[in-house]
Amino acid sequence: MTEPNEQLTTETTAEAKPARVKKPEWLRVKLPTGKEYAKVRALVEEHKLHTICSSGNCPNMGECWGEGTATFMILGNICTRSCGFCAVATGMPSAVDWQEPARVANSVKLMGVKHAVITSVDRDDLRDGGSIIWVETIKAIREASPGTTLETLIPDFAGKWENLQRIIDIRPEIVSHNLETVRRLTREVRIQAKYDRSLEVLSRLKKGGCKTKSGVMLGLGETEAEILETIGDLRAADVDILTLGQYLQPTPKHLPVAEFVTPERFAFYKEYALNLGFKYVESGPLVRSSYHAEKHLF
Repeated sequence: MTEPNEQLTTETTAEAKPARVKKPEWLRVKLPTGKEYAKVRALVEEHKLHTICSSGNCPNMGECWGEGTATFMILGNICTRSCGFCAVATGMPSAVDWQEPARVANSVKLMGVKHAVITSVDRDDLRDGGSIIWVETIKAIREASPGTTLETLIPDFAGKWENLQRIIDIRPEIVSHNLETVRRLTREVRIQAKYDRSLEVLSRLKKGGCKTKSGVMLGLGETEAEILETIGDLRAADVDILTLGQYLQPTPKHLPVAEFVTPERFAFYKEYALNLGFKYVESGPLVRSSYHAEKHLF
């Protein structure tokens, strides 16, 4: 469940000709307010800081910034993969910017971020999959802001386990990797990814001693039985934290919304997941990967 460029204003149906449909009442969000939000917003604008929160127009931005949480994306803004749900540009990325870790760390320090979530594009063009920049960014944040805790929302590194091991060795407080959807829809939704490979990523992280987290989008055409199976697969991989949220179509070129899942169904899935043994579950239409991230540090 990536953060960037999710739009709350326009969704389409699965008809041949996409049409504007009215959002359900439960998808309406209030404009962000509050002193802490205003303070952080001013810093972001003054220093031209880049966060996924603002560039992706996240519906929870005001709440998260008020709690001292922010999300940053590293390794550029061009992805080597072309997932059907994500609006990040696909293509050949630019060369690795080795000054990026210092810039991100400076942003975290200037914003006074208590809990930073770091994510990235996929970099299948790199032998290390970008894992070295990941490590350098974590080191830089820890040096600049020793009191800041970290969640890393990582890719699968194409199953090259020596690259994943770098993340395990640096040991962020939480390591997240999103399964995104059910097994049947994975090839369509996450074209270059593999359902079982993602489960193995999470399993290896847990066996390496990491606190693990994963997210799934609903409303792409999955059945209830498939959702329950997916939740069970994540628990079998010993995942600690689960997020469930509504998929929203970023542009007309992306996969359409098949269904707007009701808050009542999200509540049902939350109860089901907690009964399976997840330590923490966020489940609701507006939930995103980093929603209430600071609360997952139990």
